[in-house]
Amino acid sequence: MGVSLLNEDLLHNILTRLPALSFASATCVSKTWNSVSNRILSRPKLSSALSLNPSPNDAVNEVLHKILSEPIRPHFAIVNLAVGFGASKILWLVTKTLGSDIPVIVSVTNGIMGRDALTGEFKEVKWDADALISAIVDEGIVLTVGYLPGLKVEAIPLQRPAKEYSASVSSCQFPVGIMLFGEATSDMELLLKKLDYAMPMDTFIVGNERGSVVYRSGNDYRSICDNTKDIEAVALVFAQDKDRSSGSIRFHIAFSNGVSTVGARYKADSVQTNFDVCSTRLMARREGQQELLDGQSILLELKNSLPKLQQMENHIQRPEFLIRVIKHRKFSIGAEKPMPRKSIAYHGVLGVDEEYLYVDGIGIKKGDIFQFYHSDPNAALVSLTVVHDVLNNIKMGKNSRRFMGDGDNSINVFGGFIFACYGRGESFFGRHDVDSSPFLENFPGVPLGGIFCCGEIVRPCTPLIGQHQGAGPISFCLHTYGTVYLVMSYAPPSVEQ
Repeated sequence: MGVSLLNEDLLHNILTRLPALSFASATCVSKTWNSVSNRILSRPKLSSALSLNPSPNDAVNEVLHKILSEPIRPHFAIVNLAVGFGASKILWLVTKTLGSDIPVIVSVTNGIMGRDALTGEFKEVKWDADALISAIVDEGIVLTVGYLPGLKVEAIPLQRPAKEYSASVSSCQFPVGIMLFGEATSDMELLLKKLDYAMPMDTFIVGNERGSVVYRSGNDYRSICDNTKDIEAVALVFAQDKDRSSGSIRFHIAFSNGVSTVGARYKADSVQTNFDVCSTRLMARREGQQELLDGQSILLELKNSLPKLQQMENHIQRPEFLIRVIKHRKFSIGAEKPMPRKSIAYHGVLGVDEEYLYVDGIGIKKGDIFQFYHSDPNAALVSLTVVHDVLNNIKMGKNSRRFMGDGDNSINVFGGFIFACYGRGESFFGRHDVDSSPFLENFPGVPLGGIFCCGEIVRPCTPLIGQHQGAGPISFCLHTYGTVYLVMSYAPPSVEQ
């Protein structure tokens, strides 16, 4: 029997077993083959693979071979790797195989999560934060590739507004969501305030505040690894396609908090900013009192509030302790009139002396109210239970008007991505694979990629599920000791809301 006479059911069965490159060639055989191929890829797909092979070439080959072992049409690729791998070389190797016409973002991170390309075992791998100056150079890579029919995806350096891209490809003025990868020395607070101010509440924003990034988008190739000041971040923007296919892709966001309050509230006074090292020193008054407190006096009050600080002198281990600052500012974009806006930001505590409290970051002003927080594994475990429950609600279809079924009309979770604080992981919880457990237990076998990052980003927005401190009308995007979950689901037309 000739290939043109194959029964379509049999043809469908054969084509679904082909690797991606052979599948792409098969779509060109005839109109029938092309039609069947389009039906196979009528639903979205995410694929992710991890390799700890010390050879960059071999590691890339392993993850690409795994991802391309099944039919997929890449719409975007996210590559996260250790400092021991050259980002520019990895970008070239990935685009050489996937093609230069899809957006690819490559970022150097503090750790990766994913299923081993060879064994299928899920791994959370965290590396030495000081690998650049230590004798040990870490190696490894996780590659995540997505196919999202109905959406357009583009990598945009954040100078060019993401809103402009959405309007150019979509009937919607604003994007569905934005995934950010920040530059190593950037302070993302102002950028996130602008995005939060400009975007509607149903646009999700997640990401990593600080890393070394290279990216490719069509013919546009750039590196922001070299401390360049003209690009603060690269945004992977998800926008509705003008030629939208049937069904809908949904993004669900969950957040696990990992800090708890300690001590009194203070009002900042005598604030001095060091822009060269992006830090601030300050004195403060306990809220409601007039006495001006120096750094040592503040530390003494903190010691009395938390017994484990009793043995410490003038140094507070960084970044175990932080201050959470409430900021009242007037804010605007463009020529519009500035409007009052309330925001919250964390600043890691660096230490104290006989005059000042020293904290990481800038943007604190006299009169700002702040309170101390400390990393808390118990609080994190409690919030992970909440995350587990709300992810289970997605699995059971409780976010839809229809209950999830087993047939073609089911609501399917087809992938996810995790941004976890570098301070978490096995050293934080005392056991491994804790941060990934809510997703893995609810969606076994569903592709999942992730990173340990320096400054996890999540915006309080409409698709946010689960409760976390700071949620609500206050702008609060930059977190610490937290884990952000981005879960992707698909609903065919018959079960769309």
